[in-house]
Amino acid sequence: MQTATSNKTPTPDIAAQITHAMRMMGVAPIPRNYELYYEAYLGSNPQLSKELAALGSRATQEDLDAIGARYFSHIHHSRGIERAHSTLAEKLSELVTLLRDEQYALESYNRVLDEAYLNIANKSASSADILRHAIDILSEATADTMNQGKERVQTVVQKSVEMEAIRQELDEYKRIANTDSLTRLGNRRAFDETLAAVYNNEQLRNYTGLLVVDIDHFKKVNDSFGHPVGDKILSTVGTVIRANLRRDAFVARTGGEEFAVILSDSTQEECMQAADRIRSVLANTPFKNSKTGVNYGPITLSVGVCMATAADDPLDLYHKADIALYAAKNSGRNRTVLFEEGMRKDSGRNWLIYRR
Repeated sequence: MQTATSNKTPTPDIAAQITHAMRMMGVAPIPRNYELYYEAYLGSNPQLSKELAALGSRATQEDLDAIGARYFSHIHHSRGIERAHSTLAEKLSELVTLLRDEQYALESYNRVLDEAYLNIANKSASSADILRHAIDILSEATADTMNQGKERVQTVVQKSVEMEAIRQELDEYKRIANTDSLTRLGNRRAFDETLAAVYNNEQLRNYTGLLVVDIDHFKKVNDSFGHPVGDKILSTVGTVIRANLRRDAFVARTGGEEFAVILSDSTQEECMQAADRIRSVLANTPFKNSKTGVNYGPITLSVGVCMATAADDPLDLYHKADIALYAAKNSGRNRTVLFEEGMRKDSGRNWLIYRR
């Protein structure tokens, strides 16, 4: 049997070329650096390539991380969280050491008091010598302890200020990580966390409803007017939903043109009223380009509603609310449907995608 001979030119090993180039420029071969140089090699981002070329062989890790934070924030947000956690742990360790020192100082002071007491109780010395010696010991020990105490108080205050700043930094990282960049609402991660918390509290579960909201015919909007217009409409829809709910309502964009609302301390009737309110307000909101006069509307919503008591867990609650949403779509759109047992459960969706 004759073996066929290939005439194809061997494909260059891109990974090896990039690694070699990084080594020649003295760049550490770590994943986040490799991603930068890989993108530069592909030429998909000319500005990134230009910035890396400007660094030449003088690139420090700080310079590279600064570029990475601009172009690959999805990686560097998590690195920032890790860095803040590490700093916080370090500050806490310093504070614990300080408190241990304070404990040692107090124990030493107690030993001084014991020594003074023994001198006072010494019957072989004269009264004047006993008192003089005891007073000298106590005065010196008290002065030293007070000075050390003042210094430690100042240090504790400083550590507390530093830890508060780090805590705020961590809160900001979490806010960014849980925020949808387009609508400034919560994202899917924040939604999953908030929905899970409902089932950690029986009282909360008894009076919580989930609204799953979807923009009708949104694909047609994107196809007709382009994604930039679609993004503006998504942002406006998010604003309208947020503005027409109580301040304590949780609102998230869970993906594409879909939003979710978690209403706590609410009855089924109140959840339905809230859904109809945002749907009605949006249907009457003009979507028009003030410069060109082009009308993008009307924009309408379909809403599925399910109460937490009707579901076994967060996944089941989302599933049932989405079945109700599908029923709203099938029955003509621009309407609100409450989940009821017996609704057709095969809504055409692959439910495994929600297991996250």
